[in-house]
Amino acid sequence: FLAMHYTSDTTTAFSSVTHICRDVNYGWVIRYLHANGASMFFICLFIHVGRGLYYGSYMFLETWNIGVVLLFTVMATAFMGYVL
Repeated sequence: FLAMHYTSDTTTAFSSVTHICRDVNYGWVIRYLHANGASMFFICLFIHVGRGLYYGSYMFLETWNIGVVLLFTVMATAFMGYVL
C-alpha cells in the first residue's frame, strides 16, 4: 500500500515520506506501527537468544549455529532495507 506513495530517489525520498505522513489516510499510523513493530520484533529476537543462553542451548552446536546464521541474516536484511 505505502509503496505506491514512496520513491527511493535520494532527492525525493524525504518528501515522499512527508507525503505519506500528511496526505495518505492513516499513513502516519501505518508508519509508526511499522517502525514500532520492527523494534518489537528485534526485542523478541534478542530475548529469544538470551533465553537460549540462559538455558544452555548453545551446547547443541548445529542448532545454535543455524540460529546465529538466521539472526545475522535477519539483521543484514533489516540493515539493507533501512539503508537502501
